[in-house]
Amino acid sequence: MFHNPRELAMTVRLHLVPGTGHAAAQRKDSAATSSWPKRPGLFGSVAGVAALAFMSAAPVHAGEPDQITAQPQDAAKAQAHGDPLANAQADAEQQLHQTFTNLRFEDFGPAPVEGPLYQATAGGKIIYFAPQSEHLLFATVYDRNGVNLTALAQEQGASRRLKAIDPAKALAIGPGDAPTVIEFTDPDCPYCQALDRYWNAKAAEGKPVRRLIFFVSGIHPTAAAKAEHILCSPDREAAFRAAYSGQTPPVLRQCAAGRDKVAADAELVARVGVSGTPTLIADGKLISGFQQAELEAFLDRHAKPAPTKAVTDAPR
Repeated sequence: MFHNPRELAMTVRLHLVPGTGHAAAQRKDSAATSSWPKRPGLFGSVAGVAALAFMSAAPVHAGEPDQITAQPQDAAKAQAHGDPLANAQADAEQQLHQTFTNLRFEDFGPAPVEGPLYQATAGGKIIYFAPQSEHLLFATVYDRNGVNLTALAQEQGASRRLKAIDPAKALAIGPGDAPTVIEFTDPDCPYCQALDRYWNAKAAEGKPVRRLIFFVSGIHPTAAAKAEHILCSPDREAAFRAAYSGQTPPVLRQCAAGRDKVAADAELVARVGVSGTPTLIADGKLISGFQQAELEAFLDRHAKPAPTKAVTDAPR
């Protein structure tokens, strides 16, 4: 429980551990957009993971019309009896009411989390840990102005990790003058294959990208061999296209340079903290999974303006 609620001027929205793609427990989600490792990791080894719901609503702020707010009536009644804990709860409820004036909420009370919260990055995602009560929180934290502090921390972490990536060591696919995306991918990942089809479709629409490819080979058992085959092929881009469309030959190419590159990519994946595929970095922002809306926004930001037609005077 937060013993000084006045210090908590933020809204927290918590999510369950995403079951996207091939998770450690092989969960499947129809909205999944990424593949995750089968080997035990953070999600498979932490006991007693708690998925807590402080509030089910996204943050809303002053100036938003026609919202119904809850009144702290029950807490106020308890406060009149002089109970210190009830007084703290009433103060916290009143502060929530005053800080987020248009927020609808009910069933206000102490959360099972006790003591301070600490922030960490796992697989490119921000998580929160309460050591006193041993709770792990997958959360989105907003301040009173609606700023997504979790997203800011995630972007700052991505910027730091970006410094570890040498673009010259990537497998480059696409025209050199196109918008650049760093892509961590796996030839056997179905979401990576869907992403490849998406990029191909966008290129056909006149919206190509330059993809800087690094291979993730620790999730699927044949990913490393297929990545090596691509890297050892005379036409690596053509081999990439074939592999991602399920057309790899029965005998895969092998070479020392390809093996070394797969191993170097694996080291980079561990250093950067990539744990699911596809993982992209676009405009310095980390994108986990095949998030089509974010990719559309990226392409829109880099869209070239349509050429203007010359206007001529009509004949007189």
